[in-house]
Amino acid sequence: MLNLFIIMFLISTVMFIMYLLLFYVNLNLEKQSAFECGFEPLSEMRTPFSLRFFILVILFLIFDIEISLLFPIISITMLTQSLILKTSLLIFLMVLLVGLFHEWNEGAIDWVLMF
Repeated sequence: MLNLFIIMFLISTVMFIMYLLLFYVNLNLEKQSAFECGFEPLSEMRTPFSLRFFILVILFLIFDIEISLLFPIISITMLTQSLILKTSLLIFLMVLLVGLFHEWNEGAIDWVLMF
């Protein structure tokens, strides 16, 4: 097993060194610009986006995944009378609520800032 590891490590090292030696960098400004069917670009290629929108989307994804994790747990708790399972579900919900209230107090959920 150790011999296989050493052989694979040597092969990957040789391939990496070959890549570094044979890699050709063509720093051409035309290749770094946006291509819009031969026309000049109408806007900047990397326009800034709203950080508040990004944070709101990340929060939505986190809570969406957590809700999808809750459905199987809730269906299992309906079938069994396990105190440990119900306690872990309660702790999970409390962590969700504490996180939600923290983000609410930080103002990350407010879309429009009230001054």
